[in-house]
Amino acid sequence: MSEIPVVESITLHRLDVPLVRPFETSFGRETVRDVLLVHVRTDRGEGWGECVAGRDPFYSSEYVDGAASVIERYLAPALLRGRVDAPRAGAVGGTGAGAAIASVPLAASVAPALDFVAGHRMAKAALEAAVLDAELRAQGRSMSECFGAVREWVDCGVSVGIAPTLEELLDEVMGYVEAGYRRIKLKIKPGWDLVPVGAVREELGAAGLLQVDANTAYTTRDIPLLAQLDAFDLLLIEQPFAEEDLAAHVRLARACETPVCLDESILGTTTVIDAIERGATSVVNVKPGRMGGYLEALRVHDACVLRGVPVWAGGMLETGVGRAANVALAALPGFTLPGDTSASDRYFAEDLTEPFVLGDGEHRGQLRVPDAPGTGVTVREELVRAWATRAPVVVR
Repeated sequence: MSEIPVVESITLHRLDVPLVRPFETSFGRETVRDVLLVHVRTDRGEGWGECVAGRDPFYSSEYVDGAASVIERYLAPALLRGRVDAPRAGAVGGTGAGAAIASVPLAASVAPALDFVAGHRMAKAALEAAVLDAELRAQGRSMSECFGAVREWVDCGVSVGIAPTLEELLDEVMGYVEAGYRRIKLKIKPGWDLVPVGAVREELGAAGLLQVDANTAYTTRDIPLLAQLDAFDLLLIEQPFAEEDLAAHVRLARACETPVCLDESILGTTTVIDAIERGATSVVNVKPGRMGGYLEALRVHDACVLRGVPVWAGGMLETGVGRAANVALAALPGFTLPGDTSASDRYFAEDLTEPFVLGDGEHRGQLRVPDAPGTGVTVREELVRAWATRAPVVVR
């Protein structure tokens, strides 16, 4: 048996998971999560990954049908025929991301093996996550241990979509506050910004942690309006302008006191360093799927810590498969703000894994970091079959 596991098959599962309530942002409204799961079998065991692409190419150019196609036609065959070498001495190592990457040579080989395909980071990240899960399960190690987690519990925030009315928004927000969530994030768009944010701030009081997310809905003409958000003492304003337009974010950062956070603009270590050095962002939302995988997310975390920039864990309506890995990531030292790592019942009446439940007592508003091997959760394969929207696709 070789020292490094060998990938033997890759299976793609498509299923619809109903949301407990519609989730609306500036780019659309979802009532069902169209889930693409990647199941990898190696000669040492198996692992699961979740693709965060949405049903439609509105948040990102990636979408779930495209992700499934590119995995089946290009990425999975390349990974199955790829040659994996153990890391060279001194090539990676030390602390932080380097140590983590050195300890998972099969997962570390995924990005180089798939680099011939331009883009498709969410598809690549799903494959890497499944391989990483399989490799760590074979080693008997958890993702949190591999990543270098420093916490057993992580603070949880909640992302609140655009509501039909102001009254419904306030009811939803205060329900989350009563449940224990430690931070509220409001989705905003032109015409739904100053009034709802002001109303929520009044309800939360001065001490409540509040931030907003625009999902690229504004233009530079809106800078004077966005600067008025300073009145509400927000943690940050997230990605108001187009992902390619760092210059506009620099202008906003100079025009307002509220910290500017980038999400869609951050595609990896190179872009995050560029954005920080330009002054386009002073807080970073880390989404592994958008960056091509958890190993690149570790590099982004380390780059931000080195530059004194706080990070937090974003969310993409993940089931427990993706949420488990996100919670492990959020336990790293640079994640100093509550993330969108909400409990399972925020989105789903029934999750694909054992549910993530908010703690109580001293851990009120927190989630426990899984410590079992791999993601630390078990996929409920009976639900994968029951909620399937098409037959599984197996690539060998």
